[in-house]
Amino acid sequence: MSQPAVSATPSKKTAPSILELLYKHGTLLAILAVIAYFGITQDRFFTYENFSDILRSISIVTLVAIGITFSLIVDGFDLSVGSTVSLATIASAAALVLYRQEIFVTLLVPLLLGIAVGLLNSLLIVKFKLPDLLATLATMYAINGVQLTYTKGFSIYNDMPLPDGGTAPGKFIPSFLFIGQGELFGVPFSVLLMLFVVIAAHLFLTYTKPGRLFYLTGENREAARFSGIPVNRYRTYAYVISGFFAALGGIVLASRIGTGQVSAGASLLMDSVAAAYIGFSVFGAGKPNVIGTLFGSILMGVLLNGLTMMNVPYYAQDIIKGAILVGALALSHWQKK
Repeated sequence: MSQPAVSATPSKKTAPSILELLYKHGTLLAILAVIAYFGITQDRFFTYENFSDILRSISIVTLVAIGITFSLIVDGFDLSVGSTVSLATIASAAALVLYRQEIFVTLLVPLLLGIAVGLLNSLLIVKFKLPDLLATLATMYAINGVQLTYTKGFSIYNDMPLPDGGTAPGKFIPSFLFIGQGELFGVPFSVLLMLFVVIAAHLFLTYTKPGRLFYLTGENREAARFSGIPVNRYRTYAYVISGFFAALGGIVLASRIGTGQVSAGASLLMDSVAAAYIGFSVFGAGKPNVIGTLFGSILMGVLLNGLTMMNVPYYAQDIIKGAILVGALALSHWQKK
């Protein structure tokens, strides 16, 4: 008696699909491909000076992007980080050049301003229940107006002329410039600072109870509230942390360029947002995470450095950055579906 034929339907789980592979490892493959391409086409790409520049720029983007990552973890979004970077840059420069302050005040004032911006965002979002995008967009314009009004649209630099006809009494001191320009054991100090922050933030979010509560707040706000989690408090913490790291990025930026440039942080907004969203897909995490954000910053930093070496205009680079952000959002949306 013949046995009925058994159909051998291949399982969809026998091998990961191409999209799954791209989602989990696409960022790493893209980094390797970009490095290989620019290394072959640009003679000066594989030099110590160039890699030092890449790492310094990555460190600033990563610090700002970590703040955005915290806001994304609680299911929010912070558009004000670029203006906060600019405000911190101007505050650092003004403390040194205009008021002749030492390193403690020069670091403390910008960080307090960043925390204040975070508190303002949380007040609008948590207390007044404004949508995250609208509230932080309004804050972005307000903060940008504050720093432009204070500087009257001019940058702050050593020996700058003053309205009374004299020159600025202070200057950028070596201890401050060391943050963005100095090296320890041949490694830029700003990179060491970035690595310390990345490791500390990763350990905090992964292995501590408050870190897990951040994720629970973002995954299901109502369920977290019914579980006794102080949801509004953690949302407030997230925006304060975002403002703090944006200010820290502004300090590093000011110390790297040695001036307080108006609107210096404007270009960092898209770079940091792209880095944070690219981080969703690193190793298939499917959620905002600090390690993924670091890899996203590396991809953006290497790509922009190579495009600059190829003399690609900055406005054309924005097109590429926008395309990368769209791709990261598309992959994130596909994975959620």
